[in-house]
Amino acid sequence: MTTTVFSMACWKSTPLDGGLRRVRMVLGRWLAAVMCLLFAVVPVTSYADALVEAAQFRVDRAGEDVTLSAQLRFDLPAAVEDALLKGIPVYFAVEADVLRERWYWTDKKIASAARNMRLAYQPLTGQWRLNVATGATPAGELVAANAPSQTFLSLGEAMATVKQFARWRIATLNDTDSSSKYRVEFRFWLDTNQLPRPFQMGVIAQSEWTISANLRAPLPVEKTGER
Repeated sequence: MTTTVFSMACWKSTPLDGGLRRVRMVLGRWLAAVMCLLFAVVPVTSYADALVEAAQFRVDRAGEDVTLSAQLRFDLPAAVEDALLKGIPVYFAVEADVLRERWYWTDKKIASAARNMRLAYQPLTGQWRLNVATGATPAGELVAANAPSQTFLSLGEAMATVKQFARWRIATLNDTDSSSKYRVEFRFWLDTNQLPRPFQMGVIAQSEWTISANLRAPLPVEKTGER
């Protein structure tokens, strides 16, 4: 009778194995530190959206010109003001559309207007600079395009201009159907897409940076013989 004996080699720990374990420990600690930094950069704290109210919103029509007047009310959140004081400009965007209502299909846009505003603090002079441009000038190119600018001694004065729209001409209409209904839709918002790319990652989870308003009003019917 023949007996076959199987034997299994017993692997002993070597200095190389100990080195690999130490590398894994170091990598694990490094990864944990990176995750902590990420959570520090993108806070999970929730803030209430900035409340925007319309103290005034009016659409007028004189002849072919359609104008819009508005007075917005809201407090600039502390995080936005802090960013401004650190030299980071912020951008506000405005759009106004004239729509013709259609019961059988989506409403048709027949005219549109846009305005971009760039607000920045100048530490050397202690003044605030506001660039304003209408039309197709991209928000990020307001300075390069030499968009008209105003300077203010305080943030409050600058924001008062941002919030006010006085007889802004948004359309010139020379042919409207008297049997149709028209309305104007107005949108105002803080454009976080214009912030520096690294800074955008820090505000993406903060609703404190959400400042917006959506308003609408019927377009007045032009009076016969009005010019």
